[in-house]
This record gives sequence, structure tokens and C-alpha cells, in this order.
Amino acid sequence: MKIVAPKPFTYRGGNRAVLLLHGFTGNTGDVRKLGRYLQKRGYTCHAPLYEGHGIKPEWLIETSPEDWWQDAVAGYQFLQDEGFREIAVAGVSLGGVFALKIGAEFPVKGIISMSTPAQEKNTDDLYDRVVRYARDFKQFEGKDKDQIDQELLELEQTPMHSLENLKDIILDTRDKLSSIIAPTFILQGLLDDPLYVESAQIIHENIDTEEKH
Repeated sequence: MKIVAPKPFTYRGGNRAVLLLHGFTGNTGDVRKLGRYLQKRGYTCHAPLYEGHGIKPEWLIETSPEDWWQDAVAGYQFLQDEGFREIAVAGVSLGGVFALKIGAEFPVKGIISMSTPAQEKNTDDLYDRVVRYARDFKQFEGKDKDQIDQELLELEQTPMHSLENLKDIILDTRDKLSSIIAPTFILQGLLDDPLYVESAQIIHENIDTEEKH
């Protein structure tokens, strides 16, 4: 089956903009409904696609968290280049980390953090995410079980050393939370992994804005 890769999107609305950032092993489809919702309410929304995401998992492991961070920054720069001066940023999971990092390093009108880790994650758990993504992708391609199992075995023999850098980005962002002065809305599912629930409290306690919920 030929799979059409997801793409970045820009939904034109008003003169206020929202940068939408998807999660690790996700793609822009994860924030598309939110983008349409905001567009109907007068916001222009732009969602970049991180390098290696939404395509073959063998290509994903050739990219790095620094590549993905640069894609997020490029999305912010795109909105600035389009003339927007009021830019909010919203992200889920890794996108939430990037949203907070952008809020700490660039001028933003507001931040929405959704299910965002603020504590170190186990590298094995992160790689398991890649393997699950690979299995789902190959099933969607229509491959049979034997072929999938063989390809996953080969994939698991290929290390993704850059995941250590992903842990570093999470911890670096946590260290910069006190630099955030923009209004911030923190969303977290209470049935999620305890690490995420605890992370929401860490984010709320350490950002320096008085307008936080």
C-alpha cells in the first residue's frame, strides 16, 4: 500500500497565530482538529512536521531530537516571517516540551502544555515507542505478520543513540521553566503514567508567570 506522508499545515484565520506542535512518533494529524477549531475562532494556525515523523520508521531513527527542535523553531520563525506578532504555542507530549522551551527562549503570548514530561524518561521506554510506531506503520502498509516481525527484529538491532539527547532536552527545558513569563495553561490526564501527572505539577510550580492554570 502506498502511504501518503502527513505534511505541515497552515490554516489561515485572524491576525493572531498559534503554533501547534505534535509529539514524539506522532505527526501533524494529531493537532489537526485543534487547528481547525482555533481557525474557526479567528486564529491562524501553523503545525510543522518534525523530520523523520509520519514516514518509515527506518528513516525516523536516522534523525535526532535536535532536528525536531529546529523544526519547531522554524515553525515559530515561519509565523514571524508571515508578519504575526502575537504568537501562542501549544504542544502535546514532546510538542509540549518544545512549547515550553520556545516560551522560555522566544516572545510568546501564551503557552498550552498538554501531557508534557518534565522528568527524565528511560531510554528503553522511548525506544519502545519507536518499535510500537514501527509495528503500527507496517501494519498500515498491509504487511503480513511474518514480514513485520522480521523487519522489527532488524530495526531493534539498530540503536537510536540520539534518544539520550531527547532526555537532555526534557531536563534542559525543566531548568528553564523559571524563564517563562507568558500565561500558561497546563493540561494533564490524571489516568496517564504517574511521570506525566507529576510533571504537570513540576511545570506549574516552576514557571514564573502568575497567570497559570
